[in-house]
Amino acid sequence: MTTAAVRALGALAHRAAHPPSGTACVCPPPVTLADRADGTVVRSGQVVAKAHAPGTPVPDLLTRIALADHPRLAGILLAPLRPRPVALHGRAVTLWPHGEPVDADDPDAAPWAEAAVLLAGLHRTPPPPSLALPPMRGPAKAALAVARMRAARPGDPATAPVLAAWRRLPAWARDEAPPPARRSRFLCHGDLHLGQLVRHPAPHGPWTLIDVDDAGLGDPAWDLARPAAWYAAGLLPSDIWRCFLDAYRAAGGPAAPAEGDPWPELDVPARALTVQSAALAYAKSAAQGRAVDEVERTMIDACVRIASLPTELAAGDSS
Repeated sequence: MTTAAVRALGALAHRAAHPPSGTACVCPPPVTLADRADGTVVRSGQVVAKAHAPGTPVPDLLTRIALADHPRLAGILLAPLRPRPVALHGRAVTLWPHGEPVDADDPDAAPWAEAAVLLAGLHRTPPPPSLALPPMRGPAKAALAVARMRAARPGDPATAPVLAAWRRLPAWARDEAPPPARRSRFLCHGDLHLGQLVRHPAPHGPWTLIDVDDAGLGDPAWDLARPAAWYAAGLLPSDIWRCFLDAYRAAGGPAAPAEGDPWPELDVPARALTVQSAALAYAKSAAQGRAVDEVERTMIDACVRIASLPTELAAGDSS
């Protein structure tokens, strides 16, 4: 966003956090927490204002906000401060309570088990019949990442393994067809990573999930796909992966069987997240004029292996 738009977003958050009282305000100025193409987030006191991506469909956003505000999801999804967005500089803006994020400097304290329990609770919750929920946007985000890579590096032979891995995915994972019917009617977050958890009330309240921009109905395995992909690529230690998966299973999550090999259910979403990560690595490195870093290279190299696998694992196969 422009400097003026970010300033206006901060002023909106400030007004929501500090209603007029007739006395001079001495609180610190608003702080920009994120400013990306897919959203700008500014905090003032205990209020966070988020300007959603340009072109965000407002009807879908309204439904997703209503989902976060629904009593069935209390304690799982952070509820908004207001049920409707406002328009600001051509963007839809929503207001949320501030929560304490995961401490990036203390990876040993990352709430993997807590995230798994929250996901299981989300996936087990029956979709509220009053809400006409859109599909969760996981496959759409993967397709957008590949399109972004193609635009950033047209004809670059280095992207061939990523595109080959993309072509090996089934059509539903490329956002070209609906997911399998038996897996398509679960409440899903759509973009699970540790940045999507906060403690509320801050700083010591329970963990809750934030950011419902990609939430909707779909395959719950997609919400496990990022840690599964990291584990398969060697970026997530096996003990952390087991902690996450065991906590999810113990909480009754439907994305993986309660016992046995989870990979027949998790394999396709994990592959798709690997391709998405690799595609974004190529797109971002091109935009920034740099080489891919070590972590990005790991995900790109994983695409070489994915390209050699069958389209989908059968039960009893391993990833």
